[in-house]
Order: sequence, then structure tokens, then C-alpha cells
Amino acid sequence: MAQRTATIKNKFNWKENAFAYALLLPSLIFLALFTFYPTLKSIYLSFYSSNFESSTFVGLDQYKSVLQDEVFRKVIKNNLLLAIGTVPTSIFLAIYMAIWVNNKLKGNGLLRAAFFYPTIIPMIAIANVWLFIYTPDYGLLDKFLGIFGIDSPNWLGSPEWVMYAMMFMVIWKEAGYFMIFYLAGLQSLPKEVYEAAKLEGASPFQVFRKITFPLLMPTTTFVFIIAVTNSFKLVDHLYIMTKGGPDNGSNLLLYHIYETAFSFWDMGKASVLTVILLVILLAVSIFNYAYLDKKIHY
Repeated sequence: MAQRTATIKNKFNWKENAFAYALLLPSLIFLALFTFYPTLKSIYLSFYSSNFESSTFVGLDQYKSVLQDEVFRKVIKNNLLLAIGTVPTSIFLAIYMAIWVNNKLKGNGLLRAAFFYPTIIPMIAIANVWLFIYTPDYGLLDKFLGIFGIDSPNWLGSPEWVMYAMMFMVIWKEAGYFMIFYLAGLQSLPKEVYEAAKLEGASPFQVFRKITFPLLMPTTTFVFIIAVTNSFKLVDHLYIMTKGGPDNGSNLLLYHIYETAFSFWDMGKASVLTVILLVILLAVSIFNYAYLDKKIHY
């Protein structure tokens, strides 16, 4: 009797699992065609010096060549600078805006829409807007600083200033997007904890430091992963604003891959750069989920 019951249960589980996999099959097909296959193909091509006409197996020599390339080192430095400059600032502003619009204030809906509005604008359109803002002499920023008698530099034409100009634009674009996650997190926090803190006479800063921020750590971890990966995936605004210049001062890894593959037609080197990008993003994800996630209380 027990054996028959186990057989029926296994048969039911098999049918249930088969139905679940059948539902997942379309997504698995798309993942295989547009994620797994391109990834494996890039790894394969990274060992070949290749273009669209011929290819030669070179093993790890191409990796050595890329790692010794001065342009690659500058691109990595730019990407790290962008991540360090935009991720913490965007997260801080997102938390601040979320706490602000979470309060019951007049015009709250309009304020939320204003903060979130940059997120829904395509990056190409944003790049054109900020291109006008940063234009020397008659751009909005130069006109504003001119009121105070300040001579502004060529924001997009100076290697010293171009990355800072890009950072400001990225923060403006992404802070409102991250605010939505924090706003959802704030609205799910237990009200009883805040009522107890109010009875104890805790200051707003103490409430944030001891209650709000620790309880928002799961949201912060999620937002941190998105912010870091986004900092390595930015490319479209560069095509409009700087083309990676001047002197690779604003060049980023993904745009460098695009240029290498479709401007210089060096598919082997582009594949090496793609593998490096995948390793960086994988390392960030592993660090967050294997280390930071264990430090968080859900």
C-alpha cells in the first residue's frame, strides 16, 4: 500500500514538474539564444585573433595584449571612477527623496512624479538635453555661472572635467529610479517600531540611523547591485555627447567594446573585453549575494 502511494505521488510530482518546465520553456529558449550562446561564443572568440574574414588561434596572448593596452587601463579607470562617484551619491539621494515623498505633504504626487520623471526619458534624449546644458558660452550652465562672474571650463571638451560632467548627468537620471525601490521599502516597514521610537524621544537622525536604514538594507543591497551594473552598461549617451573623448577621457568599457567590434572590426579583442566585463559583473553579484546578503537581517 505504501509503495503504491509513493508511486502515485512520484507520478504526480513528475507531471507537476513537467508542466512547470513547459511553462518555463519559452524563457529558457530565449535565454539560450540571446544570453548563453552569445556568452559562450564570446569566450570562444576571445582565444582567436579574428575579424569577419579570418581567425587565428592565439590562446591567452590576446588577453595579455588587452591587459597591457593603455586605452583599456584608462577605460577601466574611468568606469571605476564613474561607479565610485555615482553609486553612493545616487543611493543617498534616493533614500533622502524617498523619505521626503513618503511623508504626507501637499503636492506629494506631483513631487514623486518630478523625481521619477528623468527615469522614463530615453537616454538618447537626456544626452541631447545635457549636451545643450554643457555647451560652452551659450549653454544653460555657462549662462548660469556667468551671472556670478564665474568662467566655466569646457565641460565636455576637457579631459579633467568630462567624467565629472557625465557623473552629474547619471546621478540626475538614476536617483529617481532608485527612489521608487526605497519608497516601496519604506511603506512596508512596521509602524509600531516608529511609534516606540517616538515614545522614547528619539531624534529623526537617530530613527534613521538605528531603525530606517538597517531595515532598508535588503533594498539597499538590491539597489547597489543595479547601480553598479548600470555604471558598467552605460553607452548610448557617449555616442551622442563625446564619442568617448576627449583623449578617451570619458570612454567606458561597453563603448570601448562597441568601438573595437564595429569601428575597428577586431572581434577577437572585443570578445576579450566582453569576457572581462562579464567577469566584473559576475564578481559584483557574487560579492553582494555571497557576502553582503549574509550580513543582512530580513
